[in-house]
Amino acid sequence: MNENILLYQIEQIGVGLAFIIFPILFVFAFAVHRGLLSPHLLSPKELILRAHYDGLLQFGHVLVMLSTGLLIVVALHFMKLLDRSPLAWAGLVGAVLAILGAIILAADKGALCLTMSAFDTLPEKEFTQIMPGVMAIFTKRGWLALLWGILLLPIGFAIQAIALLTTNTFPGWQSILFLIGVLLVSTPDGLEIINLTASILMAIALVPYGIQIIIGAL
Repeated sequence: MNENILLYQIEQIGVGLAFIIFPILFVFAFAVHRGLLSPHLLSPKELILRAHYDGLLQFGHVLVMLSTGLLIVVALHFMKLLDRSPLAWAGLVGAVLAILGAIILAADKGALCLTMSAFDTLPEKEFTQIMPGVMAIFTKRGWLALLWGILLLPIGFAIQAIALLTTNTFPGWQSILFLIGVLLVSTPDGLEIINLTASILMAIALVPYGIQIIIGAL
């Protein structure tokens, strides 16, 4: 029995940490973007040049890629909360979409961001010569078009947030902040001040809940 209790406590602490860590990582990742206070939409070439030799930005992208596992934990937890409600189907559908979106988010960061760290090891002349190939990556040519599936992540979480709010399964103010956050976090590149604001809203909504889960497990 004691072993089962210990395993339950470890599981709950892990879930609580997922709710705490993922929004904080998002806040950091968006906060390190250059030109944060000069928002404007960026072309693929401008995105490439912004990421070129920006080690801190690339580190932020690594953290986002690693956070995808935490996003899956959050989606499954919300599905579990809704499991016995009239909108259990929304919890399931939202979780499926969010998990697919999280997987694609990891692929997106690997394809579009981590590759830049490899290109940064090249002399500037060679980097200029391969620019057409880099552009093909950032314009999502070929199968990279699948990366547009990243939009499934905010859609899935939005479905869950609406279901949580409708069924009063999650505190209303937290559900609303989370819903606003997931809808705004997918704002296009160049407007990261909006993404940062969205991440802060998610942190305000989810970090206290994560702490509550951990305290309840101890």
